[in-house]
Amino acid sequence: MIDWLRREALAPEVEIGGRTLPVAIRRNARARRLTLRLAPDGSEVRVTLPKWCASREALAFVHARTDWLAQQLDKVPQHEPPRPGGTLLYRGEELRIDWREGGRRTPVIEGAAVTVGGPPDNLERRLRRWLEREAIEAMGADLAFYAARAEIALPSLRLTSAQRRWGSCSTGGTVRINWRLIQAPDHVRRSVVAHEVAHVLHFDHSPAFHAALARIFEGDVAAADAWIKTHGRSLYTRFG
Repeated sequence: MIDWLRREALAPEVEIGGRTLPVAIRRNARARRLTLRLAPDGSEVRVTLPKWCASREALAFVHARTDWLAQQLDKVPQHEPPRPGGTLLYRGEELRIDWREGGRRTPVIEGAAVTVGGPPDNLERRLRRWLEREAIEAMGADLAFYAARAEIALPSLRLTSAQRRWGSCSTGGTVRINWRLIQAPDHVRRSVVAHEVAHVLHFDHSPAFHAALARIFEGDVAAADAWIKTHGRSLYTRFG
């Protein structure tokens, strides 16, 4: 047996561009072929395979495409933690981080800047908590708006830090939205919330689902999807 197949029987991994990345293998009953992608933050390789496909075939598939994965890894923006004088993304806008020694620890937007005090060594954590609070408020309002348009009871809202999905909806009606979308333009965030509300009505991607989404969302779904496809990875660069 090939050495890497024997080694990865317990801990699948692959070396790409001098980095060793874990390989997450997921089976999907509806999958008709192997699909491969890189996590948005470049932290792992993800391969989806049909039920009939052996795991060793999935690993061979990954190793046969290391050149393509290396190209994708090169496109992943590098992590740039927030720092005094730097910037952060908020609702599609770059805000300057105006750190003031002795200032209030709770961030406040002032013009084109966000002012914040407190120890600089945990600035990233304070700004992330602030963005999460902003996300809860904005997404809660979005959810109430689209639930009313869909004529359904207001679902519960939870924030996630998911690497695979921007949003999800459980069979129990709980809507989960990635907090990082508070960094995106409003129409992008709102499109994801509307998408999950439409799933409360139709738990699939049938024509009925798309019709419901078009009915409740006031914006351009295609434009929002295009923004996420082009810029989505950038939302993972500011915060670990």
